[in-house]
Amino acid sequence: MSSSCRPARTWAASRAGSRSWCWTASCLPNERHCWSTLGPIRTSADRLAAWAAGFEPTEDDLALAHRSLVDTVAVAVAGRGEAVTRIAAADGEATHWAAAGHALDYDDLHLESTAHISVVCLVAALTAGGGAEAYLAGAGVMARLGTALGWEHYRRGWHATCAAGAPAAAVAAGLAFGLDAQALARALALAVPAAGGVQRAFGTMAKPLQVGFAVSAGVRAARLARAGATADPAALDDWIELLGGSLRRVETEAAGPAVPGGLAVKLYPCCYALQRPIAAAATLRVDPETVEAIKVRTPEASLQPLNRHRPKTGLEGKFSLEYGLAAALLDHPVGFASFSDDCIARPQAQRLLELVEAEARPGGSGLLDGHCEVEIKTPVATRVARVDLPPGAPGRPATGDDLKAKVADCCGELAEEVLALDWPEAAGFLRRVLPVGP
Repeated sequence: MSSSCRPARTWAASRAGSRSWCWTASCLPNERHCWSTLGPIRTSADRLAAWAAGFEPTEDDLALAHRSLVDTVAVAVAGRGEAVTRIAAADGEATHWAAAGHALDYDDLHLESTAHISVVCLVAALTAGGGAEAYLAGAGVMARLGTALGWEHYRRGWHATCAAGAPAAAVAAGLAFGLDAQALARALALAVPAAGGVQRAFGTMAKPLQVGFAVSAGVRAARLARAGATADPAALDDWIELLGGSLRRVETEAAGPAVPGGLAVKLYPCCYALQRPIAAAATLRVDPETVEAIKVRTPEASLQPLNRHRPKTGLEGKFSLEYGLAAALLDHPVGFASFSDDCIARPQAQRLLELVEAEARPGGSGLLDGHCEVEIKTPVATRVARVDLPPGAPGRPATGDDLKAKVADCCGELAEEVLALDWPEAAGFLRRVLPVGP
């Protein structure tokens, strides 16, 4: 059969009463992939692998990939001087580049899965020699896996970026290595043992490091699958269910964007859960010396990752509602310096964070559920600001000028080079600015 064969899709009932995929070949002109040798598609790994192997990006997908490339490389450049980045270099390119890209917690987020998709899938694709298509296929798998794991998985304290990231990195790297769908399914299963990560790491070096571990493990799984390692694709299903996820939510329909829901770009260098409170408080422009009380009203879910209530370091401050609001009142704009150890220790900041009271409405199932309302009381007035979507959210996307300003802030004299970067030269650029070895 020629390479221009795409399967027709049919459903077959399984003995457990669930549904399984079966494929029959039907030829379409000018199609690249032949899936007639896939055999039965019975597991989530099979379905995700088949989707990834046959994925063909749209212009919108490629535009998202290019924006993600520029944004992620920019934040990795900004993170190259961090101690955790220097430490991660000892573990090879995948861990090093991913740790650099996540060190400042300034990289993009997929809201439906609560996962930092680009730092995982971009690094996996580039270290394996791939480009935009490998990144997008990995990103699509990561979005779908993270969504299948669901909010409850995140609420219980798992770090979805690492959990969904290791299998997704295996797909991104696997496509770069030229794996077919069967080998991709094995790579997904081989990545399962590394698919973890916990929120207790937030505010420490362990957070970017565990992201790096997930990427490295995914690339390793793809490499071993290429070498012929065997695995049972059903391991991915078992893993999803053990973590409380739903197999029914593993959506692999060909229609729609590579990354359902798009990606949120951060405009403040801190946890995504702080983007909305900071944006609200920053609009009030009150004299911080006159503030008597600060109240935040927001769904409980939107506070889930903010576990550092009295931060002592800049890293801890990135996960502190109290400090984020203090910084919003003191710093215009909130930027890298706001999250230095010295700025955390400012007497004015310490005074303000003691004034913060969170009124969390029960429930919610995501970081942007409902809205965030910040109320600030001074001797002469009480002022209130409400934000539904922070700047940079998919429903309130970052502008071209926003992205240029972010890249300039992150990259300094390298900004123009990063803005002009495209996929073929991206890995070489990272090897130059983030070298591994002496």
